[in-house]
Amino acid sequence: MSQRILPARPVLAGVAVLTALALAACGTTEAPAESAAPGASSEAVTLTDARGVEVEIPAEVEDVVALEWAAVEHLQVAGVPPVGVADVAGYTDWSGTGAPLEGEPTDVGTRIEPSIDAIAGLAPDLIVTVLGADDAAYADLEAIAPVLVLQGADAADPIGTMYADLRLVGEAVGGQDAVETAITEYEARVEELRATVEEAGLTGTPLAHMDGYENGGQVEIRPYADGALLPAAFESIGFVNGWPGEGDAQYGLGVTDVEGLTALEEGTHIVYMTVGERDVFTDQLASNAIYTDLPTVQAGNVHRLPDGIWLFGGVKSMTAYLDALVAALSPAP
Repeated sequence: MSQRILPARPVLAGVAVLTALALAACGTTEAPAESAAPGASSEAVTLTDARGVEVEIPAEVEDVVALEWAAVEHLQVAGVPPVGVADVAGYTDWSGTGAPLEGEPTDVGTRIEPSIDAIAGLAPDLIVTVLGADDAAYADLEAIAPVLVLQGADAADPIGTMYADLRLVGEAVGGQDAVETAITEYEARVEELRATVEEAGLTGTPLAHMDGYENGGQVEIRPYADGALLPAAFESIGFVNGWPGEGDAQYGLGVTDVEGLTALEEGTHIVYMTVGERDVFTDQLASNAIYTDLPTVQAGNVHRLPDGIWLFGGVKSMTAYLDALVAALSPAP
């Protein structure tokens, strides 16, 4: 099982390769003409990335390396699946349900320490990553190909940041139309789910999404505070964030212990997700009197969502998350 890496350490992300199709001219002996890959921009563009750096991106970008999982999803939405992905196995575990990996990209190391040799061996047209690496890391990558750095997250505007990153990727690879279609579809699904939540009498229900870890024999809880992407998404369909604490300025994530969960108000539903058999909430906390005495636990309001939906992803992941959330909380027929 791959270890989950905290998002505060950004990782490089990129776009995938699509081979150009040769079009044979009818009734002529001229050589076949090459066309750009689907979604590829026919003109070079200069874009300003999250560093404030102007990045010159060549025309007809096809081979892209993605070093962060949200970037993988954005590239696939834009119509250019990446040829290289950091931690392919981890992506499959943590994101493969919400936004299944397309094609068979080469694994280029971890999101924290991507392999420069593996990336260079793919000779990419573009590398996509997320804000947070140091200048030296970017310089190593820029020696291989242009590097487009996404914001990744911003607690001041999580949904807007998700859209902005997706649109930036779309501009880079010529996938603007596909990107706008995906955003429109996401917003339409939000409207449908808001109506479902209202009909189920769940509007205004407080939710507290959190991750649980065992660290040195102690249970550590990472709650998603106001400013995190998940609360912004579930608030858009009628729920409210039941976690009262604060999070960091980029991802909106907090840290607490089991005692900190006593701050949850009665009626708050705990929501979490993990991969495989590792489940702090049903294992380590099952014998913890502070946890088991919580009103929400006593009421059975603890919900594990399905594996494989990346909680820091894009519109596909957020659609899968909201669908799973509504299904988990909706009253049985």
